[in-house]
Amino acid sequence: MAAAAARVHLLSKPGCHLCDGARAVVRLVCDELGETFDEVDISRDQELMARYGEQIPVTFVDGVQHDYWRVDPARLRAALDQSSPRSPNL
Repeated sequence: MAAAAARVHLLSKPGCHLCDGARAVVRLVCDELGETFDEVDISRDQELMARYGEQIPVTFVDGVQHDYWRVDPARLRAALDQSSPRSPNL
């Protein structure tokens, strides 16, 4: 059986203290709700770096940009409760 695709995507880059905080919030909320997340290092992709480099960390829920710079746990929980899974639109 194939693993379910992650509903939350976190765009980050090494050395980003805001990314560290966002990762902790995303991990906490996803663990609480039984959801998965993945993380993409934008420094490895010129297109993503050009598009999101000034906004990181950036979170997506079910393919829709959700937040940038900071992740509010209550907002993330609400988004995961309200939305239906779909493919990411990165």
